[in-house]
Amino acid sequence: MSGTAGGENVETMEDILARHRKENKDLQNRVTGMKKQATKSKRKEVNSKCLDLQSNLKTKQEDEIRAWKISNDQVSDVEQDDDVTPEKLLEQLSISQENEKDQQNTITQEIKLQSQTKKRRNRQKERLAKRDAEIAKMKEEAALEASKQPDLKKIEQESIDQLCELKKLKQFDIQPDGHCLFASILDQLRLRHDPKELESDLNVMKLRWLSSNYVQKHRDDFIPYLFDEETMQMKDIDEYTKEMEHTAQWGGEIEILALSKVFDCPISILMSGRPVQVYNEDGKKPELKLVYYKHSYSLGEHYNSLHDS
Repeated sequence: MSGTAGGENVETMEDILARHRKENKDLQNRVTGMKKQATKSKRKEVNSKCLDLQSNLKTKQEDEIRAWKISNDQVSDVEQDDDVTPEKLLEQLSISQENEKDQQNTITQEIKLQSQTKKRRNRQKERLAKRDAEIAKMKEEAALEASKQPDLKKIEQESIDQLCELKKLKQFDIQPDGHCLFASILDQLRLRHDPKELESDLNVMKLRWLSSNYVQKHRDDFIPYLFDEETMQMKDIDEYTKEMEHTAQWGGEIEILALSKVFDCPISILMSGRPVQVYNEDGKKPELKLVYYKHSYSLGEHYNSLHDS
């Protein structure tokens, strides 16, 4: 309700409080809109501006209430009782406290959100940094360990090159595909034996069959070779020969000895750091000459054929 003083309209405390409520509501809507539209980089600046607007409005409203009280000291006690009551002052105080609480909640939520985002980002960076550091350390340790190890491939190859030079032999490369022993023996048979005495269809798989068939027929001769040092048991000769005949299983001493008997010839194996090993020295036909590598090929043990230089 409005009264008059000196012919002018006078705003009552009820009018002031009603206006303050509307101002607070309008400002709160404005603040909410500003925060929603704020980008991440501008969030801090917008929050600060919102606090200033709320603080300025609060000061303005307090000044208006104070001014009203001063100007109304001139009116009668009855009018003061009608316009300024404890209930109205408590209402104004409640509004101010509610605004402050809303502001504090908004600030708290913003700080919490920023803290969580930053924390997640930091943990991810820490994990990546830790992983990169571990990988770098492993590479460094591996390089250091490798630098301390002798180059076995180089040592082996240099030794074999020297032996071949002394014996006037040259290494003939055979494909490292699991059939290298049989392919090397096939190359030697064609090189050193009379072609008329060889079967026209002789190939790697035929050599596998010939060696396996010989082992089957002379089992007792191969018992010393069939002991498995890893399992400490004897290998089953039927399973062994079946795998050797039908797969790309690497051949070894058993197959060398068997084929030296089949073709009635010595087969010699040149290798690094050991004397030349000869199988079936009493064979009557020309010697077949192979070279054995333990370290020079990435797939493992390998045989090549030796030609005369």
